[in-house]
Amino acid sequence: MKIEIRLAQLSERLIVRNLMELYQHDFSELDGTDLDDHGQYGYYDLDCFWVNPAWSAYVIKVDEKWAGFALANDEVHTPGLTRAIVEFFVVRKYRGRGVGKKAATEIMAQCPAKWEVRVIEENQVAQDFWSSLLKTAWPASYQKTIVNNEEWHGPIFSVDTSSTAPVVKLQG
Repeated sequence: MKIEIRLAQLSERLIVRNLMELYQHDFSELDGTDLDDHGQYGYYDLDCFWVNPAWSAYVIKVDEKWAGFALANDEVHTPGLTRAIVEFFVVRKYRGRGVGKKAATEIMAQCPAKWEVRVIEENQVAQDFWSSLLKTAWPASYQKTIVNNEEWHGPIFSVDTSSTAPVVKLQG
């Protein structure tokens, strides 16, 4: 299984938007979001991930097939942290096969920073994923904090990838 993770090209905005619809469909059972009048979930503004130099969109492919995406920016909620994974999605076919772990690890390793990942309280699967991945790959700097304020309610995972490489190399 060949896993590819790279920055999304501007010409791939529609692909990321389509993958976002699948992501929001999965997520709707947790946040109660309904489809709009056009039968879409929509997303506030994906274009900013190609316009703002501090924001990034990544695509994930497995054996040349679309398998997911990740969105990252510099809008963190925790003082001292510098980058955030704001959306992360792997299509169901590729879940549980190491695709998400490889993608997240590669993104964070290629962009060394003090990372933040916010996960809603209701998403236990995502909490388990991020906790396992970060404490395995960067055990010396992994932290989980429960936040309850006006900006966020739920766990925030943090890890500093700027000082060390991941402890484990993932297959792919």
